[in-house]
Amino acid sequence: MKKLNLFKKLAIAFALAYVPFTAGAWGVLGHRIVGEVADYYLSPKARKAVQQILGTESMAITANWADFIKSDTSYNYLSNWHYVNLPEGLSQNDVFSFLDHQPGPNIYNKTNEMIEVLKNPKSTAEQKKLALRMVIHLMGDMHQPMHTARKDDLGGNKILLTWFGEKSNLHRVWDEGLVDFQQLSYTEYTKAINHPTALQLGAWQKASLKDCVYESYQICNKIYATGVKNDDKLSYKYNFDWINTVNEQLLKGGIRLAKVLNDIYK
Repeated sequence: MKKLNLFKKLAIAFALAYVPFTAGAWGVLGHRIVGEVADYYLSPKARKAVQQILGTESMAITANWADFIKSDTSYNYLSNWHYVNLPEGLSQNDVFSFLDHQPGPNIYNKTNEMIEVLKNPKSTAEQKKLALRMVIHLMGDMHQPMHTARKDDLGGNKILLTWFGEKSNLHRVWDEGLVDFQQLSYTEYTKAINHPTALQLGAWQKASLKDCVYESYQICNKIYATGVKNDDKLSYKYNFDWINTVNEQLLKGGIRLAKVLNDIYK
C-alpha cells in the first residue's frame, strides 16, 4: 500500500512538472543579494574562472539575466527551468525519488545540466556564459520557497491579496515584497545578513541540490499552512513572521552557489 501511494504521488508530481506558471523568483534585488553573497565565498580559482567567463560583469548583476531575457522570445525554452511543482504531503524520500526521475525540464535537473556544461572542457565560451548565468540565477530560485510550490494556484500567483495596501499575490510577496520592504540596496542587504556561524556555514555547504529543493519545499508547506487566501491583507505582521526565513534563504543561496562554483573550479 505504501508503495502504491508513493507511485500515485510521483505520478501526480510528474504531471505537474510540465505545467508552467508565471515566476520571477526573488526579484531583481533578491537575486543580486544571492550573487553578492556568493562572490564573498568564492575561492581564488573559482573567482578567476568566473571573471574569465563574465568579464567585467559581476555575479550580482548577471544574476538577473535569466529573468531579463524573458523579453526575447527565442529564449522561451528557459521558462520552465526556474521551478519544480510539487504537491503537498511528500516525504523527503518522495521528493528525492521524484527528482531522481528527471521529469521534464525543472530547476533541479537543469541546474545539474548547466553545472556539467561548465565542467566540460569542450564547452564553447558562449555555452559556458549561458550555463554560468543560469547556475547563478537558478541557485537563487532554488532557495525561494514558492518555486517548489503547487500547480493548482500557479505557485501562489493565483492567491490574490494586498501587500501594504497594494494589489499583489502570494508568489510576488515572496519574490519581491518581503525583500524590497527592507529598503536596502543589495550591497547593504548582503552586509546585513552575511554573518553565518561556523556551524551554519559548514552545514549549509554540505547540502546537495536535492537537499536545497527539499528545504525550500518544507518552507513552502509552512507558508501554505498559515492559510493565506484571496483578499488577505498582508503587512507588518507577515513581514515580522517571515523575514528571518527570507534572509536565511538568501544567505544559504549565496553560500551554496559559491560552493557549487568552488567545486567546479577546484
